[in-house]
Amino acid sequence: MKEKSSIIIERTFAFNTINKVGGALKAIGLNPFSLNADKIIAKSVKKANFKGDLPPQLVEGLRQQVHSINAESTANSFGELAVKSMLERSFYNRLKIEQVLAQNPSIEQQPITRPVFIIGMPRTGTTILHAMMHEDTANRSPLSWECLLPYPVPQPDTFKDNLQLKTVAKEFDQLFKLVPDLKKKHHMEVDSPQECLGINMLDLNSFQTSAQVYIPSYMDWFFNTSDQTETMRFHKRFLQYLQSGGVKGDRWLLKSPVHLMRLKEIFDVYPDACIIMTHRAPSKVVPSASSLIASVRSLYSDHEDLKRTGKEQAALWSAYFNRFLEARKGLDKEAQILDLRFEDFVSDQVGTIQKIYSHFGWDLTETALGKMKNFLAQNPKDKHGVHTYSLEDFGLTEQGINTQFDNYIQFLEKL
Repeated sequence: MKEKSSIIIERTFAFNTINKVGGALKAIGLNPFSLNADKIIAKSVKKANFKGDLPPQLVEGLRQQVHSINAESTANSFGELAVKSMLERSFYNRLKIEQVLAQNPSIEQQPITRPVFIIGMPRTGTTILHAMMHEDTANRSPLSWECLLPYPVPQPDTFKDNLQLKTVAKEFDQLFKLVPDLKKKHHMEVDSPQECLGINMLDLNSFQTSAQVYIPSYMDWFFNTSDQTETMRFHKRFLQYLQSGGVKGDRWLLKSPVHLMRLKEIFDVYPDACIIMTHRAPSKVVPSASSLIASVRSLYSDHEDLKRTGKEQAALWSAYFNRFLEARKGLDKEAQILDLRFEDFVSDQVGTIQKIYSHFGWDLTETALGKMKNFLAQNPKDKHGVHTYSLEDFGLTEQGINTQFDNYIQFLEKL
């Protein structure tokens, strides 16, 4: 018998109460969670006491997101509250970072040497690989709390005990109380290594909001119009900002599947970057990615459409892969790119780590390797429960996916 699908996240009484109260307020003409870009900008500028010029793409990204959310997302009250808070926080934090950088120009002169980027589609082992490598103190990853509340700049003596970390920890606790089911769908810890989605969100040129609500016009702008080079320039400035407080490693360890679409831009900004590219059959990856997106969106909207999400994610990741393959052909960077198959990593995580370190000429100490093994032992597969789904849930077929990803499949066959 087929196991019942667990795509849609179950809601608690408290969660439903938020939506009911919000719906009641809307019924009498009140909506405290409504989005207005001009109000977000004015509020952030005043709160930050910001006197400089606003970064143009930051403003454009905010306007694009707000328009798309208002017109297309069908967000419920919880979704409206969460997204509004996220946009306000991101805009304000970016202004505070810009203030610090303007007051301390030498920060942007700090070197970022051979940063490591783990890329590849979602659900190809990137998260566990990132977490394992993060156990090596030679690798410095941006943490969740640092991306959500980056100001003031992290300091060594308070890095593991500060107000920012405590604030984010309380927020995570509240979220998991509202939605206990979320943990088995997506790993979230206050001090876990964060994807670059969180950094790019500070430029408001990020996939992150799309993982929460359906915003197709924004995603069209994101892929076809936004300046990815400018976003990666801010990405570097953000890393320089974080390490300016003194919390450093031998190299930055970074991760995002969305970097697939900006391979050229990564090398434009970081010419000596090291790329770890994970691979898995698209017919396995697309429904898994769709399931994650649909699960999260089911919290933020009462109208999540699984088939729409499946079609969207298949088209989106196919386009990202095609851009990646085209960019890679034009770059003389093969020595800086290591391709890994998901199946090989699953069968031998430690051996894969050793292969990575050997390829890039890094020293893998016994201490670091021991910590990685301990992490694996403490975080077995399906630790928080099994998340089930199928191609059929999203109106997809293996043949259709293979046709859509034909260019990528041909690339895989040559590995």
